[in-house]
Amino acid sequence: MLVAMGYGGTEQRAQRIGGSGDGGVDGVIDQDALGLDQIYVQAKRYGPGNSVGRETVQSFVGALHGVGATRGVLITTSSFTTYAREYAKNVPIRVILIDGQRLADLMIRYGVGVQQRAVFSVVELDEDYFEAL
Repeated sequence: MLVAMGYGGTEQRAQRIGGSGDGGVDGVIDQDALGLDQIYVQAKRYGPGNSVGRETVQSFVGALHGVGATRGVLITTSSFTTYAREYAKNVPIRVILIDGQRLADLMIRYGVGVQQRAVFSVVELDEDYFEAL
């Protein structure tokens, strides 16, 4: 999805790291075409009602610190607790939290993992047109 949003440059430079021993980072992507900075990504697949807490965000921030990163994106299919959001907002490392609702919105907006089934057009009466008659 981040590549579809324009990250990774024209070469779409993104790398999956995840797996055992990944150090808390699932992937890394260049922020720009030159690779001047990188964004580290972690994804959490949680079920409904199972929110990502502060501890998980704190662990991700530690992983970012461990690789010398200044930016990270933590994505979940569920939601984040208030404490998790507050923690991410107050740490010196830039951490963006994407919850399930925002993830779905971005997937639809950038056409990632979705298929268009139908398009509807909504119209309204143009009153100016009828006033001119």
